[in-house]
Amino acid sequence: MKVRRLISSGSWVVRKLCTTATETATEAVSVAPRRDRLYSRLSELRVKGGTVAQTLNDYVMERKHLSKDELTRCIKDLRKYGRYQHALDVIDWMWRRNLNLSWKDYVMRIDLLAKAKGIDAAENYFSGLHPDAKNQFTYGALLNCYCYELMTEKALAQFEEMDKLQYVNNCLPFNNLMSMYMKLGQYDKVHALVDEMKKRNISPVAYTYTVWMQSYGCLNDIGGVERVLEEMAKDSEVNSNWTAYSNLAAIYIKAGQYEKAELSLKKLEKCPKPLEREAYHFLISLYTGTSNLAEVKRVWDALKGAFSSVTNMSYLVMLRALAKLNDLDGLKECFKEWESICSNYDPRLAVTVIHAYLTQDMIEEAKWVFEKALKRSNGHFFKLRETFMVYFLKKQQLDLALEHMEGAVSEVKDNNWQPALETVTAFFDYFTKEKDVDGAEEFCRVLKNLNCLNSDTYCLLLKTYIAADKVVPDIYQRLEEDDIELSKEFQELIKKVCPT
Repeated sequence: MKVRRLISSGSWVVRKLCTTATETATEAVSVAPRRDRLYSRLSELRVKGGTVAQTLNDYVMERKHLSKDELTRCIKDLRKYGRYQHALDVIDWMWRRNLNLSWKDYVMRIDLLAKAKGIDAAENYFSGLHPDAKNQFTYGALLNCYCYELMTEKALAQFEEMDKLQYVNNCLPFNNLMSMYMKLGQYDKVHALVDEMKKRNISPVAYTYTVWMQSYGCLNDIGGVERVLEEMAKDSEVNSNWTAYSNLAAIYIKAGQYEKAELSLKKLEKCPKPLEREAYHFLISLYTGTSNLAEVKRVWDALKGAFSSVTNMSYLVMLRALAKLNDLDGLKECFKEWESICSNYDPRLAVTVIHAYLTQDMIEEAKWVFEKALKRSNGHFFKLRETFMVYFLKKQQLDLALEHMEGAVSEVKDNNWQPALETVTAFFDYFTKEKDVDGAEEFCRVLKNLNCLNSDTYCLLLKTYIAADKVVPDIYQRLEEDDIELSKEFQELIKKVCPT
């Protein structure tokens, strides 16, 4: 049979899949053009290697002016992009040079220690602070860390300690707890915190109202949402702002109340707009939620008119909107426009367009976009290839899916890719339907070579054996060799494929 021939143990496809997993691939990285800027040098460390300390020392040796303000900006930028260790290294460098550190620096260091080294490191640092440095800000920083990590008991204990020290005199500690409870899905506790704030005569800020509003939205209590909005409107200290109305619109969209959502969006556009591009991105996404293509295009035109250049992210937001609204003509035109002006090819845009085309079975258009992406970018195309894999497997075209698996494996370097569970499941769905045990076993060898053979994979494999009405006599030995834990579901499956 054709399928068996393609994925048999002797096939060239499988051999290449199993032998090229460690081959190198070139990673495309954008580097800031201005080499003399400190942040540019620090951002290059992720790719080029080296240390923050040596980079800063070299910068100083070149007699370049280096102020604390510039260092602080670098720390904030590094933190913004998840470069916590490098940001922490900058603070440590400042610490060794005693650059007039303040409580703000202590707060940043607590936050970065928790993110880079774990909560224990943050706690140890806080414990070692001079008593004068243990104030409401550093206490609050540790509380924020507990809330971020969803450590409820420690967060509440820290809150109580702060309360004893009379540090709970504003809404920030309450806001931290509210955010934690929202992440935990304990929405009613947000309402209790608001009541406690009112008892203490602590005034809420816009963020407090926003989280409070979201808590009612998550409970599908639109009346509660609107009551919060009314209360916020009566608060002379808080102006009805961008964040409040954007959240309100999102809540209405989720509830399917599109007319109210659009009314909220019109009010939103009358609020002072943040200067960032993200404001337009939110509008595009929200109007997409109401299925209003005309408004999406209007905001898109406004975005392009507001800035001298349009970023890859803005184009990505617009392409996703057009794909969701099934405007394939607009999608094609927008993508073509981006391709004509982009200097840094972002594969995510190609993924969006290809997925939209494949959804409509426009395979030739999807292949054309993929081939152009291969020529324009030196980056990895794992997500693109997985999109094709899943599509071809649904179309029962295993040979074409394997070609893209081979292409993905050939780009793997230092275990930097493993197929998503959706992709793995799509392969096993095919094998199970075809009762193709040999093909499933060969695919498991590929996954093992990619270091992603786990209990989920074994469950899928056993289901294939069950569909084919075959046994696996050596299953216990294999599970022990691959260090697979036996879940309850697993044990039930094993009974069906392993002779007693």
